[in-house]
Amino acid sequence: MTATLLLLAAGSSSRMKGRDKLLEDMGGEPLLRLMARRATKAGVPVRVVLGPAQDARRAALDGLAVEIVEATGTDGMAASIRAGVAGLAGPVLVALADMPEITAQDLYLMLSLGAQSPGTILRAATQDGRPGNPVLFPADLVPELAQLTGDAGARDILKREAARVALLPLQGDRAAVDLDTPEDWAAWRARRGG
Repeated sequence: MTATLLLLAAGSSSRMKGRDKLLEDMGGEPLLRLMARRATKAGVPVRVVLGPAQDARRAALDGLAVEIVEATGTDGMAASIRAGVAGLAGPVLVALADMPEITAQDLYLMLSLGAQSPGTILRAATQDGRPGNPVLFPADLVPELAQLTGDAGARDILKREAARVALLPLQGDRAAVDLDTPEDWAAWRARRGG
C-alpha cells in the first residue's frame, strides 16, 4: 500500500507579529516551497494542507507536483489532519511545514523504514531521543486520524498506541526545531550564521 506524505501548512502564524512563517525566505524561496520540494523527493504522493484564503501560500507551491487540500474546520491541527487524510487508505507520514531542518533524506528514510515495518508508528526524535516530528502512521490508524477533533493533533493516538511507537533519532535537534516567532527565526538564523 502506497504511503502519502502529508505536509501540514494551514496554521495562521499568529505568533509571528504580522509575518507568515511559511513565507520566510530560505535562500531565495519561501520555507513552504522548500519543504514541499523536499517532500516531493521522498518518492510518494504529497498532499499539502492549507487553510482558507491562504493565497500567498498557494502561490508559493505553483509548479510543484503536490496536491493541495483545504482544512475547513476551526479545531487547528485536527482539522488539518482530517482534511489531509480524507479518502486515503495507506500509511500517512505527517510532517509540519515549519520545521526547516527536516530533510528530504529524513522523509525518505522514515517512509522506507515504515514500509519494512507496516504496523509500527515511526516517530522522528532528536539525536538524544526526545520525540518530535514527522510521524508515520500505519494504514490501520488512518480512519482514526480522519475522526480527530481538538487542537492536540494525534497526541491521544500516540499515547494510547505507545507500545507501537518506535523512535527514529535524526541528527541533532532537527526533529524538534520548529520556528513559531520572529525571535525563534532570528535565533535559528544566528546559530546557522545568517
